[in-house]
Amino acid sequence: MASGGLQVLGFVLAFLGWIGSIISTAMPQWKMASYAGDNIVTAQALYEGLWMSCAMQSTGQIQCKVYDSLLKLEGSLQATRALMVASILLGLVAVFVAVTGMKCMKCMEDDQVKKMRMAVFGGVIFIIAGLAALVATSWYGNRVARAFYDPFTPVNTRFEFGSALFIGWAAASLAMLGGAFLCCSCPRRETSYPPSRGYPKNAPSTGKDYV
Repeated sequence: MASGGLQVLGFVLAFLGWIGSIISTAMPQWKMASYAGDNIVTAQALYEGLWMSCAMQSTGQIQCKVYDSLLKLEGSLQATRALMVASILLGLVAVFVAVTGMKCMKCMEDDQVKKMRMAVFGGVIFIIAGLAALVATSWYGNRVARAFYDPFTPVNTRFEFGSALFIGWAAASLAMLGGAFLCCSCPRRETSYPPSRGYPKNAPSTGKDYV
């Protein structure tokens, strides 16, 4: 029962991480304009994401523009896109595989060992998906930090971490943690020992064997 509860907990955490990766990928707030230092506070906030850039006015109105051409984007941004999309697709595969191996499901009930291995395999895929999201968000965040502290970057074009980055980091952590919990449900190998053979009992001596 304990391993079943750990399995359910791992699936829930990994599933929440997968949902968080989808939300993070779709959000435009991967980086936001910085108003630190000598920057002048303007009446609008600028955001940039993987797919579009947005400007929010002081009235609350948001205007977004989708990036015109894929070929005009930086290679690092294209790689970040690819990693996040790969993470989402891997998470989708992991959901189906892990659900098949869950103890509470009736699939593959005739072979419990294969069923538990499916759950472990789903956990491994969740871990890979979380690693892909972690690499993508950390790489993007590193670029933002380097540009912020670069003295040659104009003050009015500096950006800080956006909320989508924090959601992506949390989602990657949940996916890897949940996948690790699913891997803990791996069936233990039972060591089989050969049946012990009884030693023949010596017949009681009657004293007649000796002359």
